[in-house]
Amino acid sequence: MTTPTSLPFTGDEAADRLLVEEPLALLIGFALDQQVTVQKAFSGPADLKRRLGHLDAARIAAMDPAALDAVFRERPALHRFPGSMAGKVQALCAAIATDYGDDAARVWTEAADGPGLEARLLALPGIGEMKAKSIIAVLGNRFGVRPPGYERVAPTWPTLGDVDTPEALAAYQAGKRAHKAALRAGRE
Repeated sequence: MTTPTSLPFTGDEAADRLLVEEPLALLIGFALDQQVTVQKAFSGPADLKRRLGHLDAARIAAMDPAALDAVFRERPALHRFPGSMAGKVQALCAAIATDYGDDAARVWTEAADGPGLEARLLALPGIGEMKAKSIIAVLGNRFGVRPPGYERVAPTWPTLGDVDTPEALAAYQAGKRAHKAALRAGRE
Protein backbone atom coordinates (compact mmCIF):
# COMPACT_ATOMS: atom_id res chain seq x y z
CA MET A 1 0.00 0.00 0.00
CA THR A 2 1.30 3.43 -0.88
CA THR A 3 1.10 6.15 1.68
CA PRO A 4 -1.29 8.88 0.57
CA THR A 5 0.05 12.35 -0.07
CA SER A 6 -2.89 13.85 1.83
CA LEU A 7 -6.10 12.99 3.66
CA PRO A 8 -9.26 14.66 2.26
CA PHE A 9 -10.53 15.89 5.62
CA THR A 10 -10.38 19.69 5.36
CA GLY A 11 -10.90 20.90 1.80
CA ASP A 12 -7.57 22.74 2.10
CA GLU A 13 -4.75 21.06 0.20
CA ALA A 14 -1.95 22.19 2.53
CA ALA A 15 -3.87 21.22 5.68
CA ASP A 16 -4.74 17.82 4.18
CA ARG A 17 -1.06 17.22 3.27
CA LEU A 18 0.09 18.16 6.77
CA LEU A 19 -2.04 15.34 8.24
CA VAL A 20 0.16 12.87 6.33
CA GLU A 21 3.49 14.67 6.56
CA GLU A 22 3.44 15.28 10.33
CA PRO A 23 2.03 12.46 12.47
CA LEU A 24 1.47 14.87 15.36
CA ALA A 25 -0.90 16.85 13.11
CA LEU A 26 -3.06 13.76 12.63
CA LEU A 27 -3.26 13.16 16.39
CA ILE A 28 -4.00 16.83 17.12
CA GLY A 29 -6.75 16.74 14.50
CA PHE A 30 -8.35 13.78 16.25
CA ALA A 31 -8.00 15.50 19.64
CA LEU A 32 -9.83 18.54 18.21
CA ASP A 33 -12.51 16.39 16.56
CA GLN A 34 -15.40 16.99 18.91
CA GLN A 35 -18.34 19.37 18.67
CA VAL A 36 -16.95 20.90 15.46
CA THR A 37 -16.96 19.71 11.87
CA VAL A 38 -14.31 17.31 10.60
CA GLN A 39 -13.10 20.14 8.38
CA LYS A 40 -12.63 22.51 11.34
CA ALA A 41 -11.00 19.88 13.57
CA PHE A 42 -8.46 18.71 11.01
CA SER A 43 -7.67 22.24 9.79
CA GLY A 44 -6.66 23.02 13.37
CA PRO A 45 -3.16 21.49 13.14
CA ALA A 46 -2.28 23.58 10.07
CA ASP A 47 -3.65 26.73 11.71
CA LEU A 48 -1.74 25.93 14.90
CA LYS A 49 1.48 25.38 12.94
CA ARG A 50 0.97 28.68 11.09
CA ARG A 51 0.50 30.52 14.38
CA LEU A 52 3.38 28.86 16.24
CA GLY A 53 5.76 28.34 13.33
CA HIS A 54 6.09 24.63 14.20
CA LEU A 55 4.33 21.49 15.40
CA ASP A 56 6.93 20.28 17.86
CA ALA A 57 5.32 18.32 20.69
CA ALA A 58 8.04 19.12 23.25
CA ARG A 59 7.92 22.84 22.50
CA ILE A 60 4.11 22.93 22.67
CA ALA A 61 4.17 20.94 25.92
CA ALA A 62 6.67 23.41 27.41
CA MET A 63 4.65 26.51 26.48
CA ASP A 64 3.07 28.65 29.15
CA PRO A 65 -0.55 27.36 29.18
CA ALA A 66 -1.88 30.94 29.03
CA ALA A 67 0.19 31.62 25.92
CA LEU A 68 -1.09 28.49 24.19
CA ASP A 69 -4.63 29.38 25.25
CA ALA A 70 -4.16 32.81 23.60
CA VAL A 71 -2.96 31.12 20.39
CA PHE A 72 -6.10 28.96 20.35
CA ARG A 73 -8.35 31.98 20.99
CA GLU A 74 -6.78 34.16 18.27
CA ARG A 75 -9.46 34.87 15.67
CA PRO A 76 -10.67 32.77 14.11
CA ALA A 77 -10.47 30.52 17.17
CA LEU A 78 -8.97 27.09 16.53
CA HIS A 79 -11.99 25.40 18.12
CA ARG A 80 -15.43 26.11 19.46
CA PHE A 81 -13.96 25.60 22.95
CA PRO A 82 -10.47 27.07 22.54
CA GLY A 83 -9.41 27.09 26.19
CA SER A 84 -10.37 23.49 26.83
CA MET A 85 -8.83 22.32 23.58
CA ALA A 86 -5.58 24.20 24.18
CA GLY A 87 -5.23 22.23 27.41
CA LYS A 88 -6.04 18.92 25.71
CA VAL A 89 -3.57 19.54 22.90
CA GLN A 90 -0.87 20.56 25.37
CA ALA A 91 -1.46 17.38 27.41
CA LEU A 92 -1.35 15.29 24.21
CA CYS A 93 1.91 16.97 23.19
CA ALA A 94 3.38 16.38 26.64
CA ALA A 95 2.61 12.65 26.33
CA ILE A 96 4.17 12.49 22.85
CA ALA A 97 7.26 14.38 24.04
CA THR A 98 7.70 12.29 27.19
CA ASP A 99 6.55 8.82 26.17
CA TYR A 100 7.56 8.82 22.49
CA GLY A 101 10.67 10.99 22.36
CA ASP A 102 8.84 13.81 20.56
CA ASP A 103 7.98 11.45 17.65
CA ALA A 104 4.22 10.91 17.30
CA ALA A 105 4.68 8.20 14.65
CA ARG A 106 6.26 5.96 17.29
CA VAL A 107 2.77 5.52 18.77
CA TRP A 108 2.03 3.17 15.86
CA THR A 109 5.41 2.23 14.42
CA GLU A 110 6.50 0.66 17.70
CA ALA A 111 3.20 -1.03 18.54
CA ALA A 112 3.81 -4.78 18.83
CA ASP A 113 0.29 -5.71 17.81
CA GLY A 114 -3.23 -4.40 17.25
CA PRO A 115 -4.26 -4.50 20.91
CA GLY A 116 -0.99 -2.77 21.81
CA LEU A 117 -1.69 -0.04 19.24
CA GLU A 118 -5.14 0.48 20.68
CA ALA A 119 -3.75 0.63 24.23
CA ARG A 120 -1.12 3.20 23.18
CA LEU A 121 -3.78 5.38 21.55
CA LEU A 122 -6.14 5.10 24.53
CA ALA A 123 -3.32 6.18 26.84
CA LEU A 124 -3.01 9.49 24.98
CA PRO A 125 -4.83 12.50 26.48
CA GLY A 126 -7.86 13.49 24.39
CA ILE A 127 -8.16 10.09 22.68
CA GLY A 128 -11.08 7.97 23.84
CA GLU A 129 -12.39 4.66 22.54
CA MET A 130 -14.21 5.96 19.43
CA LYS A 131 -11.30 8.19 18.41
CA ALA A 132 -8.83 5.35 18.93
CA LYS A 133 -10.91 3.13 16.65
CA SER A 134 -11.04 5.86 13.99
CA ILE A 135 -7.27 6.40 14.19
CA ILE A 136 -6.74 2.63 13.89
CA ALA A 137 -8.95 2.65 10.76
CA VAL A 138 -7.10 5.63 9.23
CA LEU A 139 -3.73 4.02 9.95
CA GLY A 140 -4.82 0.66 8.53
CA ASN A 141 -6.83 1.83 5.53
CA ARG A 142 -4.77 4.83 4.43
CA PHE A 143 -1.23 4.07 5.65
CA GLY A 144 -1.18 0.28 5.65
CA VAL A 145 -0.34 0.15 9.38
CA ARG A 146 -1.77 -3.23 10.34
CA PRO A 147 0.25 -4.88 13.10
CA PRO A 148 -0.54 -8.50 13.98
CA GLY A 149 -3.99 -8.68 15.56
CA TYR A 150 -5.11 -5.49 13.77
CA GLU A 151 -8.41 -7.11 12.81
CA ARG A 152 -9.24 -7.65 16.50
CA VAL A 153 -9.20 -3.90 17.16
CA ALA A 154 -10.21 -2.43 13.78
CA PRO A 155 -13.70 -0.93 13.77
CA THR A 156 -16.48 -2.69 11.88
CA TRP A 157 -18.51 0.49 11.32
CA PRO A 158 -17.89 3.53 9.09
CA THR A 159 -15.12 5.85 10.31
CA LEU A 160 -12.83 8.51 8.87
CA GLY A 161 -10.64 5.60 7.86
CA ASP A 162 -13.10 4.95 5.04
CA VAL A 163 -12.80 8.51 3.71
CA ASP A 164 -10.56 8.71 0.65
CA THR A 165 -12.23 11.52 -1.34
CA PRO A 166 -14.14 14.73 -0.58
CA GLU A 167 -17.29 12.91 -1.75
CA ALA A 168 -16.64 10.06 0.69
CA LEU A 169 -16.24 12.65 3.47
CA ALA A 170 -19.61 14.21 2.57
CA ALA A 171 -21.24 10.75 2.59
CA TYR A 172 -19.58 9.89 5.92
CA GLN A 173 -20.78 13.15 7.48
CA ALA A 174 -24.32 12.67 6.13
CA GLY A 175 -24.40 9.16 7.58
CA LYS A 176 -23.16 10.42 10.93
CA ARG A 177 -25.83 13.16 11.01
CA ALA A 178 -28.53 10.61 10.15
CA HIS A 179 -27.29 8.26 12.88
CA LYS A 180 -27.34 11.06 15.48
CA ALA A 181 -30.83 12.12 14.38
CA ALA A 182 -32.05 8.53 14.73
CA LEU A 183 -30.54 8.33 18.22
CA ARG A 184 -32.23 11.59 19.21
CA ALA A 185 -35.56 10.42 17.78
CA GLY A 186 -35.27 7.20 19.78
CA ARG A 187 -34.87 9.17 23.02
CA GLU A 188 -37.92 11.34 22.43
